[in-house]
Amino acid sequence: MSEILSQEEVDALLAAIQRGELKADELRSARPTRRVRTYDFRRAMRFSKDHIRIISRIHEHFARLMTTHLSGQLRSIVQFQVESVDQVPYEEFIRSIPTLTVMQLMEFEPLEGKVVVEINPQIVFAMIDRMMGGVIHLPYHERELTEIELALVHRILDAMCPFFAEAWRSVVPLSPRLLSIESNPQFLQLATPNDTVLVIALSVRIGPATGLLNICVPHATLEPVMSRLSTQYFMDGGRSGSANDRDVEQLQKHLYGVPVDVSVQVGQAALTVEECLELQAGDVVVLSNSIQEPVQVFVDGIPAFRASIGTSRGRYAVQVAQEWKGVNGDVGREETFSGGD
Repeated sequence: MSEILSQEEVDALLAAIQRGELKADELRSARPTRRVRTYDFRRAMRFSKDHIRIISRIHEHFARLMTTHLSGQLRSIVQFQVESVDQVPYEEFIRSIPTLTVMQLMEFEPLEGKVVVEINPQIVFAMIDRMMGGVIHLPYHERELTEIELALVHRILDAMCPFFAEAWRSVVPLSPRLLSIESNPQFLQLATPNDTVLVIALSVRIGPATGLLNICVPHATLEPVMSRLSTQYFMDGGRSGSANDRDVEQLQKHLYGVPVDVSVQVGQAALTVEECLELQAGDVVVLSNSIQEPVQVFVDGIPAFRASIGTSRGRYAVQVAQEWKGVNGDVGREETFSGGD
């Protein structure tokens, strides 16, 4: 985009042309210099602006859920807020983490790979104090957690799993699971140093304590659902588009294996209670239709087909002739029947 000159600069150019210091032909023939932007292949941009926007909305929903939950659990003023969503090399993310911190390693099934949630120790110790009914005393001495503190933190962090599932529900059904809690970032091996990861930074406030919560998701983990990270898919809740075809096929596959009850109505007969009580072995009950007429086939009590009666391998059987096309379940309605062979 060309720069817009001020009125003073325009007057100075006109004066220079009048004095002969600058020629108009030179201005016309002057070509704008081509701008070259340096590209760092170690910082490959795997996520578009639309992807970043949708992921930010997802974690804004997650932040609201966490704010509501922890405010009640800790009986204190709690606030989670998305600050930034950046894509950086995995090595850069590891270098940005302090030596002593609290990291939870998670799985986002059915997505492949692992996800890391890194929390500032000041926030973790404030959570523990409030959870035990104490008062927050800042600043806390940063150290590794004891066994009792790990058990308490595990209980708090495990509550994040259903909130992650709810936040991602419009994109993909997830079953998040907490695997372990680490304190040394060197023990994490999520990706190779140059692989692109998405880092979602959330600011956390618990009473007077403040800090950051960073969520690191490798690009390889989100790659299968990248097509769903669009504004149209997110606003539609995944109801439209070809991205949902795989879910439909999986649902159909499960439905095909559901057992159903198939029954055949051979005919009807009207008898009195006295006639029913007098029935004995060998008695013949005359039905309302003959054996040559079509019979009704029911699937779980719902009329589905018309069929003809016959035998197959020495057993009574029916041969489906056509699909039932009755109206409002009117099985007694007369219809034209095209019999089978």
